[in-house]
Amino acid sequence: MERFQEARDKARKNLQVADHMISVTYKVVDDPKLLLAVMENVFLALTNSMASILYYERLFKRIPPFHDNFDSKFFMFKENCVPKFGIPPEQVRLIQEVKTIIAEHKESPVEFSRGDKFVICSENYDLRSLSEAKVKDYIERTKQFVQHCNSLVSVYEGIFK
Repeated sequence: MERFQEARDKARKNLQVADHMISVTYKVVDDPKLLLAVMENVFLALTNSMASILYYERLFKRIPPFHDNFDSKFFMFKENCVPKFGIPPEQVRLIQEVKTIIAEHKESPVEFSRGDKFVICSENYDLRSLSEAKVKDYIERTKQFVQHCNSLVSVYEGIFK
């Protein structure tokens, strides 16, 4: 199995896990802290879908080599793949937005649950809250992105079996 196929399958799996966590597990547990775990799986689904396109393009030598970290992949994706494949700017913003949420969580000094929301505070006490509805919206937008990426990398899939 080629590297782009592995990344594509990981993205599907991460999206399934996120969807199951929000639609089944969250209903049972009813703990807003779980929303953050769902967002981490959404981020992994987005990152792996982006990586599948990059590995696909690299396999055909259409893009130069890149480092295996998020910033390098995102730059290469934004500069080369977005214009070539006509990926909508809102999908690029989705990746940036989810990455920002994950980064804010890692750097935040204070996090807490308030009602049915999970609140992340920055050093300056700027607040960002995650609710079930907001996370479901992220999942739906991620599904569209993953499906779009799958359709792009499955064009010549028959030669890799």
